[in-house]
Amino acid sequence: MNKEKSALLLVNVGTPDNPSVNAVRRYLFQFLNDPRVIDLPWLARKMLINLIIVPFRAPKSAKLYKRLWTKEGSPLLINSLKLKDKLQSKLNGEADVFIAMRYGEPSIKKTIESIRTGGYKNVIILPMFPQYASSTTGTAIQTVFKEMENWNTIPFVHTISKFYDHPAFLEAFTQRIATYKPQEYDYVLFSYHGLPNNHNDKSHPEIASVSCSCEKAMPSHGRFCYKASCYETTRQLVDRLNLEGDKYATSFQSRLSNNWMTPFTDKTLDSLAKRGIKRLLVVAPSFTADCLETTDEIGHEYKKAFLNAGGQELTLVESLNADDLWVEALKKIVAIYL
Repeated sequence: MNKEKSALLLVNVGTPDNPSVNAVRRYLFQFLNDPRVIDLPWLARKMLINLIIVPFRAPKSAKLYKRLWTKEGSPLLINSLKLKDKLQSKLNGEADVFIAMRYGEPSIKKTIESIRTGGYKNVIILPMFPQYASSTTGTAIQTVFKEMENWNTIPFVHTISKFYDHPAFLEAFTQRIATYKPQEYDYVLFSYHGLPNNHNDKSHPEIASVSCSCEKAMPSHGRFCYKASCYETTRQLVDRLNLEGDKYATSFQSRLSNNWMTPFTDKTLDSLAKRGIKRLLVVAPSFTADCLETTDEIGHEYKKAFLNAGGQELTLVESLNADDLWVEALKKIVAIYL
């Protein structure tokens, strides 16, 4: 295996090209029409998304993206590019690093073509999602493979489908949280992006996710269960931070219906405020780069709701983004394949 011909592909969800209604509409069409994201029958999915969800959601989402956007552009894309450059430098020529987005630009299609024409003999695919889910990691890997299916020569391909339990990831996130001095807060909430309950059920169809024991310990069937790996991530981080058992909780955000994973973050925040929790630290360990769901949903919308419910302070822990510890962690995570 020629180390000089290794390609490392980092894949994230994506971002609109700009915060205009048209750009957000194009992004939502691509995102929500992915059958791994909304797993309805084809016709029902098309009608629901293209005739109802996107037309009504695009203008509202565009306003949120305008609030998120910086002078440099999309924070998710900017941080991804910074991470790429830092990691490229740290790998000392062992691999060429590429960035692609599952939806939007830089597209997987164009990036994979660059890898093909580069003649790489070893390709490492790393979706930037710590916990495996079909709607994130699954669709990213599937799309990369689809773009490779007609290559004349298929190189060595390695996929890293989860890394929530990798010591390097846990250490990087622990150190990030520690800079906020969590012991000085009344409570720490670990908020993960939610999923429909049936997505989790498909990972272990013989056991319903709502009755699974994964909230207390990682079950034998939970290796690729998103819910189980989220709770395990919390346990691992809590152990490293030495948080007391009555000072933290796990919740799930960004739900589209009540048939999604519980407890819901927004309802948890309301409950905590009514219990008298004044100073709250929120951690989002399912995200490795800040985006609309962290900076705006938690840092703006949830913060406002918490303060209105009686809380005094909600602080969001910045994601790993392009932090030097995260760069070092990624180097360790991919080292086995180089």
